[in-house]
Amino acid sequence: MGKFQLITKGLVKENPTFVLLLGMCPTLATTTSAINGMSMGLATLFVLVLSNMAISATAPYIPDKVRIPAYIVIIAAFVTILQFIMQAFTPDIYQTLGLFIPLIVVNCIVLGRAEAFANKNGVIDSACDGLGIGLGFTIALTILGLVREILGNGSAFGFKFISGDGILVFVLAPGAFMALAYLIVLFKKVTAKKGE
Repeated sequence: MGKFQLITKGLVKENPTFVLLLGMCPTLATTTSAINGMSMGLATLFVLVLSNMAISATAPYIPDKVRIPAYIVIIAAFVTILQFIMQAFTPDIYQTLGLFIPLIVVNCIVLGRAEAFANKNGVIDSACDGLGIGLGFTIALTILGLVREILGNGSAFGFKFISGDGILVFVLAPGAFMALAYLIVLFKKVTAKKGE
């Protein structure tokens, strides 16, 4: 499989949110706005690319009995670096995302790509895979956050364009489930038509 195909499969064919339904906890909890969704997606992308590369490089030297704990340590190292960077340069976003940044360590998307792809492939291919899956996750979270923000607050990326209050339910947890469900249906319809 070519490098371009490795990247694009994470956007459509293996989109972690709309197809594989992975990482639902941060997907539903952090997408109250487009900025929050995009920030969470970019944070996960950062960890995915770097941890995939590191795991791919070290996998031949890690004994099978300690494979998963070793992967978690590698991922935790990159999440810690991410936390320091976010605390230094984007403290407001770091504060908003809160607990969900350290939880990237055990995010099923990151661990799944480490186990399913990075430990069996080369460093460059693993980086491309992490980039594709991370971009797919980022785009999905940004779209979901944008839909919820427009319907719930009448704004997009923090810019209010509808006066008055929005539909409150879309800022709350039930709205996350409803918006995600409709976006999954829409995604499947659009990709099915392209597949014909």
